Amino acid sequence: MSREDLRQAVHQAMPATLDDLATLVRIPSVAAEGFSKEPVLEAAHATRDILQRVGFQDVRLLDIPTGYPAVYGEIPGPAGTPTVLLYAHYDVQPAGAVEAWETPPFELTPRQDGRLYGRGAADDKSGIAIHLATLRSFAGQPPVGLKIIVEGEEEFGSSLEAYLLDHADLFQADVVVVADAGNNRVGEPLLTTTLRGEASLVVEVRTLQGPVHSGAFGGPTPDALVALIRMIATLHDAPGNVAVTGMQGQSWSGTDISEAEFRYLAGVLPGVDLMGTDSIATRVCSSYSINVVGLDAPAVQGSRNALIDVARARISVRVPPERSAKEALELLTAHLKVVAPWNVQLAFSEQESGEGHAAATDGPAYTAAYRALRAAYGKEASEVGSGGSIPLINAFARVFPQAEIILWGAEDASANIHAPNESVDPAELERAALAEAYFLHDLGTTQKPA
Repeated sequence: MSREDLRQAVHQAMPATLDDLATLVRIPSVAAEGFSKEPVLEAAHATRDILQRVGFQDVRLLDIPTGYPAVYGEIPGPAGTPTVLLYAHYDVQPAGAVEAWETPPFELTPRQDGRLYGRGAADDKSGIAIHLATLRSFAGQPPVGLKIIVEGEEEFGSSLEAYLLDHADLFQADVVVVADAGNNRVGEPLLTTTLRGEASLVVEVRTLQGPVHSGAFGGPTPDALVALIRMIATLHDAPGNVAVTGMQGQSWSGTDISEAEFRYLAGVLPGVDLMGTDSIATRVCSSYSINVVGLDAPAVQGSRNALIDVARARISVRVPPERSAKEALELLTAHLKVVAPWNVQLAFSEQESGEGHAAATDGPAYTAAYRALRAAYGKEASEVGSGGSIPLINAFARVFPQAEIILWGAEDASANIHAPNESVDPAELERAALAEAYFLHDLGTTQKPA
């Protein structure tokens, strides 16, 4: 099949693929605690049915003992060709405040800007769609061996990791393609080669047996919220660099991004300074970052003149790919203990960590990936690091140390993943599928590694 034939085949596959994407987006498959389990299981069954329909064989739900089922399928390839494991996930973030959405969150809705809106339209049901369009372009007969795993709880901790370690033979592959990333701008191809790790904890500050009147006791009485604010303020220096001892990153040697473009992509308000002093790419890809992502304190609405007896914060750290996330938790905990004022009582809980990833990029699959992106997008691809984390990638790297791991997708920086009005650009989705089809086609001309 020529590249032009393959381009036409991918294009012809898109209407059915977008119908499948619409089916999946309609299912509110939020795997977080406190949300209904039924939609998540419905999404698992719908994914299974779609994979069967496009030609995957031995399609089944994998019973993950501590989590939601993953969906597995495979297609044997021609003799001597490599085996490629495709990955995506069907679970999504909660919609949040429905009133913040301009269209229904669980309905794939086109708008005048040409994008398709809905929760999961990008992260990561678009990843499923990329794999579907790719297989359709080969009429169910790919040039390499294919396996596919679609996870059911990537957004809230991956139980699939333990299953993978116990069932390595099922997932054995020469190349792993993770369709859970994307480009900064539509039409500008990137390969994500590093991921930062993630660590988080909840710190609780207690000072009093209960709230007391601020007039009668304010002054000498330690307020837990004021203490917590003072502690949080020490996490960064004046320009905004992380100020925790031991949390030093390193310079990023890949593609940089201009401050103007980053401000645009992040939606930074006019006149508001960016934090930190290194290059933008260094700050995002290979340095630590610390944020307070949750705070338990009295709301302004209905607040009263009382000193606060207890305050809590969830603090999240993004960790450079070659540094330990568990060590980051230890460094953060030690720092908070040192800077806590007035001998307040501290408690730490809900500690979680996931390690980062740095891919080896000098193998034949990466050469084929760059070639495929150039052919699909009409321009050279750049290398980029991601500040986000994908828990299962390190498990893939640990179980299959010789496998090359390719990370790409259709989640451009305007997709608003994890936020209201999430969207995907259908043309970008088609380009990503075309790149994957070219990639598999090229791999099919190589011999499986010995």
